[in-house]
Amino acid sequence: MWRQRVSDVLTDSDRLGEFSAVFAAPVKEDGPPTHLHFHVARILQGTVGVPETGGMYRVALEDVSAWTVGDFSYDDH
Repeated sequence: MWRQRVSDVLTDSDRLGEFSAVFAAPVKEDGPPTHLHFHVARILQGTVGVPETGGMYRVALEDVSAWTVGDFSYDDH
């Protein structure tokens, strides 16, 4: 779902549209997950969330040392 959403966003971009196909390509399913994929996520720095509106991130599991979960609500509109 994350890859499709990135593809959709890139398709709508005048400058980045050509990269849309990279994210729309089929994914090989040959092993356990290696990355976390976030949509409408914010990186917390103290009391400030960056970006304020949320963004799309792909993070390698090996790079995660800690995490916290905030609001579980989701709205794609």
